[in-house]
Amino acid sequence: MKKMYFEVFDLLLKKYKNIENLWTLRRADIEKDGIFTSGLMDDFFNCSYRENLDNIAKYMVINNIKMVTCYDTEYPCKLRLIKNRPIVLFYKGDISHINDESVAIVGSRNCTAYGRKCGNFFSYELASRNVNVISGLAIGIDAIAHCAALNANGKTYAVIGSGLDNIYPMQNIQLAKRIIEKGGAIITEYVIGTKPDKSNFPRRNRIISGIADAIIVVEASEKSGSLITANYAINQGKEVWAVPGNIFSNESKGTNKLINDGANVLTSMDDILRN
Repeated sequence: MKKMYFEVFDLLLKKYKNIENLWTLRRADIEKDGIFTSGLMDDFFNCSYRENLDNIAKYMVINNIKMVTCYDTEYPCKLRLIKNRPIVLFYKGDISHINDESVAIVGSRNCTAYGRKCGNFFSYELASRNVNVISGLAIGIDAIAHCAALNANGKTYAVIGSGLDNIYPMQNIQLAKRIIEKGGAIITEYVIGTKPDKSNFPRRNRIISGIADAIIVVEASEKSGSLITANYAINQGKEVWAVPGNIFSNESKGTNKLINDGANVLTSMDDILRN
């Protein structure tokens, strides 16, 4: 779907309530609304474009991929409150518990042994207390957080920066399957066929923080994507916790700066439980 469609999709959903109603509209119906430009109108009613969407719909049915809009009751309630909420989410798995207490755990892809230990510890302890663990399925701290939550028999949700037919990174495809099998879900705002483009990941980070009640940054370099997630969380009014690290380690420079800038210091579960 072209980028400009998302700018009018919200308006169309408000009026026509759901995707099915939009699909059955005639050109004359939408022309009366004056929402589409003539160019977008031509694209929307183009036979090849509609055939492509039909193929996407068929793929979703065959692969048990579901879709929810921000006007549906199943849409994550905390995500509904953020300024730049995604209009549509695609997911595979179960999101019926996604509104329960949730904490996002993110960190470096190049994590140290210390980071791995911290990520595993906090994720396991939170999941053991029936707190959902949210992360991004990336290698490093993300994968460690998901795995620890699963080992604690807890719920974990992964937000990815691609379509659900392009799980990335490939080495975490089996982890994605485990998340779904254990009652969690893989979630994205990107339609089937979307590749894991580099520019998608900073944008998806607002969803990770948006679903969560708070965020924990375990390890992060000065230019880590985890800091983008932390900034989203701050702007969304969420609590940000940072695990202090070795002052000589590049992977702790970002987290130590977060603490210096006012993030909560996380050194034990007692820190969180007292709040």
